[in-house]
Amino acid sequence: MPIFDTHAHYDSGSFNPDRAEVLASLPESGVGLVVDPGCDVESSRAAIVLAEQYPHVYAAVGIHPEDCGGCTDADFEEIRRLAQHEKVVAIGEIGLDYYWAENPPKEFQQTVFRRQIELALELDLPIIVHDREAHGDSLAIVLEYPDLRGVFHCYSGSPEMAAELLKRGWYLGFDGPITYKNAKRAPEVVAITPLERIVVETDSPYLTPVPFRGKRNDSRLLPYVLETLAEWKGISTEEMIRITWENGKRLFGLE
Repeated sequence: MPIFDTHAHYDSGSFNPDRAEVLASLPESGVGLVVDPGCDVESSRAAIVLAEQYPHVYAAVGIHPEDCGGCTDADFEEIRRLAQHEKVVAIGEIGLDYYWAENPPKEFQQTVFRRQIELALELDLPIIVHDREAHGDSLAIVLEYPDLRGVFHCYSGSPEMAAELLKRGWYLGFDGPITYKNAKRAPEVVAITPLERIVVETDSPYLTPVPFRGKRNDSRLLPYVLETLAEWKGISTEEMIRITWENGKRLFGLE
């Protein structure tokens, strides 16, 4: 059974030296599907170009909270247009990021987040949520939209917040940080997350798992995340690969 990397930024400049080689090698390395989410109009376009070139790559389009400063109605219209491409499976990466002081103002981030949620609902697409140091507001906003569906990418909130999301049918994404020594909360979250709501991600080129932490990440390192999750859930790695493959396909409508 192949692996589904539900979140990897192969449009990133980190892959400029060898992007084609890495992407072409994924199927023979056991990675059967990848979703590449955009972070602004330009990277959303770039993700679609990759999806057109590689049968195993799909795209998401959206404006990331760190990149939303100065975004215009024209940008939203372009995201709407791009979202109708046949290989676009979600609106993302969108959400809230209160970590960096220089990020756009919180209220503006929230407005941009809501506009893109409304687009996803209009187009009947799931969303990919980026939530960094903004758990309360991220949860409150998604709960305003009962029909909304999607994934909290690289989930870092509390088990209590996870329970609220799971109750409403959300998926949670797990990445390299679950392999780090300081991953205290992740085992508690995974413990309460049903197997059918777990998806795996690399967030390539970021969040590289142990034992490669500090190096560039790519989808071929996902087995380290899958092994950790399988151990915590008391199942085989093969079973975790199968379950997360099926979950990813269900989440993104690729069944």
